[in-house]
Amino acid sequence: MIVAERKPIPRILKTIEPFKKIALIGCRGCVAICSTGGDREVEIVSAALKLARKKQDRPLEIIEKTLIRQCDPEYLKPLEKIAPQVEAVVSLACGVGVNLIADLYPEIKIYPGVDTLFYGANPALGEWEEKCRGCGDCIIDLTGGLCPIARCAKNLLNGPCGGSQDGRCEIRPDVPCVWHQIYERLKARGELDRLKEIWAPKNWIPAGHGGLRRRVREDLKVNKPNKEKP
Repeated sequence: MIVAERKPIPRILKTIEPFKKIALIGCRGCVAICSTGGDREVEIVSAALKLARKKQDRPLEIIEKTLIRQCDPEYLKPLEKIAPQVEAVVSLACGVGVNLIADLYPEIKIYPGVDTLFYGANPALGEWEEKCRGCGDCIIDLTGGLCPIARCAKNLLNGPCGGSQDGRCEIRPDVPCVWHQIYERLKARGELDRLKEIWAPKNWIPAGHGGLRRRVREDLKVNKPNKEKP
């Protein structure tokens, strides 16, 4: 899932400083799972903003709403009724949601209320760890299911660096060296010969080196042209 972190309240206050009425829009997708932008967080942020503005003797009116998702146009429809009632919208969704709203509703003054961090997993309550960079050319079939791009501080693709000691990362001693983990994983599987193979150079183009990335499935489009002959 996409992991995000709420922006500091003073930062959000600075963003909305000119406005007297805003909409605070949450998302029940990834940011809700990582306790950053769901229903509860919308209530908490709203209360904090109102209290801060009250202390400034500048009351702030807030319309609170949490959408199923903000990365899908279908679920953004409520904004069409909300937007005319406010001066600006603060989104607690990831940057994807903010960008999509800006694309579809250019007349809305949309501002992010969170910082998008990484693609991560939730290994324990209250913890999230980066596991993937979304590079578009996955190689973890060769590395025992562990991603050296996301999990190696140096993004090494040919084994551990010389600074790795006792299975720990040179840069972050509190983090395991992923190449040590890869070695032990493949050894336990009896697949160490994989590390002797010469891999083809990684294709970094899908990682975004050509600008905006896009994936299109013509078979899923609603208005797919009918190419069948009559």
